[in-house]
Amino acid sequence: MTTIQQKQDIRKLNVDQIKTWMTEHGEKAFRAKQIYEWIWKKSAHSFDEMTNLSLATRELMNEHFVIHSLDVAKKQHSNDGTVKSAFKLFDGNLVEGVLIPAADRMTACVSSQVGCSLTCKFCATGYMDRKRNLEAGEIYDQVVAIARQAEATFNAPLTNIVYMGMGEPLLNYANVLKSIEYITSPKGLNMSPKRITVSTAGIAKMITKLADDEVRFRLALSLHAANDKKRNQIMPINESNSLDNLADALNYFYKKTGNRITFEYIVFNNFNDSLQDAKELWEFCKRVPARVNIIEYNPIAEADFKNTEADRLDKFAAFLEDRGVSVHVRRSRGKDIDAACGQLANKETN
Repeated sequence: MTTIQQKQDIRKLNVDQIKTWMTEHGEKAFRAKQIYEWIWKKSAHSFDEMTNLSLATRELMNEHFVIHSLDVAKKQHSNDGTVKSAFKLFDGNLVEGVLIPAADRMTACVSSQVGCSLTCKFCATGYMDRKRNLEAGEIYDQVVAIARQAEATFNAPLTNIVYMGMGEPLLNYANVLKSIEYITSPKGLNMSPKRITVSTAGIAKMITKLADDEVRFRLALSLHAANDKKRNQIMPINESNSLDNLADALNYFYKKTGNRITFEYIVFNNFNDSLQDAKELWEFCKRVPARVNIIEYNPIAEADFKNTEADRLDKFAAFLEDRGVSVHVRRSRGKDIDAACGQLANKETN
C-alpha cells in the first residue's frame, strides 16, 4: 500500500502524463480525459466523486494519488457584505481570500504565497515570513470556494479575480500562470482572462517575462509613490527595481500585449498625498499608458501610517483628472474584519 507521503498530487500532472500512467497500469487511455475534467472543470476534491469511473479505477487512483485541496477554516462577514475566508492548506498552513461584492460584479481576491518576502511597510502580510509558494491547484481552489460563496450568499456568479491577496504573484510565476490557465481554459472554469488582474509590487524582469509570454490577463502595479526616494522607504523592492526600470518593463508589456496597466496608489496622510506627489504621479503616467486606482489606506497594528484626509484625497484625484489621467477612487471594503487591502495576515486564526 502506498503511504500518503508517497502519494503524488495528481493535479501536478497534465492530461498526457495521466494518460501515460493509466495505460501503464492497465487502464483505458480515455480515462485520463475524464479524470482531468473532474479535477479542473468540475473541481472534484476526491476520486470518490468521479462517478463515471469504475470502483476499481477509483480505488487504484486512491492508492497512488492524492488531491491536495484546501478547506475553509474560518469565514467572516463584513457589514458591507465582504466575505473573508481563512483557507487551510493540506500541510496546515493558512492563507486568506476575500469575496468583494458590488452591484455590477463579484470579485475574488486570492493569495499566491503563504506570507511574503517583500516587507512592504504598510502591508500586514509584509510583516509575515514567506513560508512557501502556493501550488496552482491551491490558487484555483480559492477561486472555486469564493465563487461558491458568491452563489450561496448573493445568488450571483463570480465575475472577476484579482491576485492581490497574500504574497507577490510574480515570485510564484509558474504556479500563478498555471492557475490562470486552469481558470480560463475551456477545459477548466472557462473564465475570460480579461476578468483577471495580477498585481505586482514591481519586479521588472518578471514583467518583461509576462510580456514575452504574451499573457492575456490584466496587470496592476502597486506604485504608492512616483519617486524612488519615497518608494524605497515603503517598498524595499524598489531599491533593485527602480521606477526607470519599471517604466521600461511596463512599456514593453504594453507594446507586446496591448493591455493598459493599472497603477495602485494608496494615499498615506502627509507622506504621498500632496499636490507635488500628484504631479510626480502624473509625470509617471505620461511615461506609461496607465489608469490610476487611488486606494484608501487601511491601518494595521505594525505600522504608523494613516489614511489621508478627505479633502487632500479629493484635490489629489482632481489634479490628475484635470490633466487627463483616468482615475478611480477605490473605497475600502471589509475593513471591519481585516479583509481590506493590506490587512491580510491570518490574525483571527492564529
